[in-house]
Amino acid sequence: MMNRLAEVIDAQSWDELPTLLHDDFTCRYVHTGETFDRATWVRLNAEYPGFDHLILEDCIGTELRAAGRSHVTGYSGGELHHFEVATFITLRDGLIADMTEVWTDVNAVAPAGTRPA
Repeated sequence: MMNRLAEVIDAQSWDELPTLLHDDFTCRYVHTGETFDRATWVRLNAEYPGFDHLILEDCIGTELRAAGRSHVTGYSGGELHHFEVATFITLRDGLIADMTEVWTDVNAVAPAGTRPA
């Protein structure tokens, strides 16, 4: 299911995206503290300005749970930006019921003083 989710998002098949999600779907963005329901998360993806590609680079899981690591690109101000995202899904009734995502900007630099010397 993680592979299919990545394929649908990368192809920008927004009409197909809801068919992968359980009616009680929730998605939590750890990095922002936001939580989305099914309709809101689909709309967020479909209307996201500048989205380019999502490539699933790694995935492990079972029939009920999976974790994936993706590389996402998008345009802003005429420049291509790169992001890494960790996605964790739980299935119910063969559909994605729960999702947690953690996004980071590839060019982000850790604040000074946060790493041991």
